[in-house]
Amino acid sequence: MAANDKQVGGKHYEGGHQHWDIVHEHRLDYFQGQITKYVMRWKKKNGVQDLEKARHFLDKYIEL
Repeated sequence: MAANDKQVGGKHYEGGHQHWDIVHEHRLDYFQGQITKYVMRWKKKNGVQDLEKARHFLDKYIEL
């Protein structure tokens, strides 16, 4: 079974592209990957808290 054929925990990435595929295809770095992860899933998982997490990673990315 391919890694994309299953999800461990939750259903927030079911259907469509897997986030790790988007990160790989666009050659995103760690911070870009974390930011996009939280922005992509916020409506289906942790709501505004995920947007706050994305902002936290963005703040650190800007610092660097």
